Amino acid sequence: MSDVIERPSPNHDGRPAGVAIDMLVLHYTGMTSAAAALARLCDPAAKVSAHYLIDEDGAVYGLVGEHRRAWHAGVSSWRGRRDINGCSIGVEIVNPGHEFGFRPFPEAQMAAVEALGRAIVARQPIPPRHVLGHSDVAPGRRQDPGELFDWARLAAAGVGLWPTAKVARGEMGLSLRPGDAGKPVVEFQWALAEFGYEVTVDGAFGAKTGAVVAAFQRHFRPRNVDGVVEPETAQLIFQVLASA
Repeated sequence: MSDVIERPSPNHDGRPAGVAIDMLVLHYTGMTSAAAALARLCDPAAKVSAHYLIDEDGAVYGLVGEHRRAWHAGVSSWRGRRDINGCSIGVEIVNPGHEFGFRPFPEAQMAAVEALGRAIVARQPIPPRHVLGHSDVAPGRRQDPGELFDWARLAAAGVGLWPTAKVARGEMGLSLRPGDAGKPVVEFQWALAEFGYEVTVDGAFGAKTGAVVAAFQRHFRPRNVDGVVEPETAQLIFQVLASA
């Protein structure tokens, strides 16, 4: 993109040698204004940053060069990797978030997310299953970009994954919730872990499994994020796996 507004942040360091940039992690800023978010992302004392910030009017700010490691993911994991900052591009999307009045992302902003996302995946080897929300790589700790973000639209634009494969697994009556245990829990935990989430496959539906289920729903079934596995959620994880 040629219309990126350069706003350099000092908060970055070198990427690990030999590590490919193969993830795109989307965030919301969770602050009261774009100006406040930019100030924080460029404040050396804050020790946080991202490669890009997208304002609600569609303006795109470049904060850290893609060849450098920005500090956006924090404690996180995906497909067994923990240095998510080292292998990812981080994009902050201006939105007050759940704390300050979460609201839909405007058309101009989403169009800019699409355009930037297409540009990034065109120059970096990022597979669709590695286009993620902060909540995917840090379930239970983060909720962004949240259930109002249009992941289906982004995937239709060629950025990310949306389930298209149909699978029949006979789970029409399945219901799993915290406190449950046994083989059905093992199978669902395995599917979440196979896709990339950090979850222990132990057959016990505890708080951490519930947080991962909620993160999955926030991305792929956003109209009802409750951390409970019912038939639709059960089908979706296997559809996502088959589509990956």
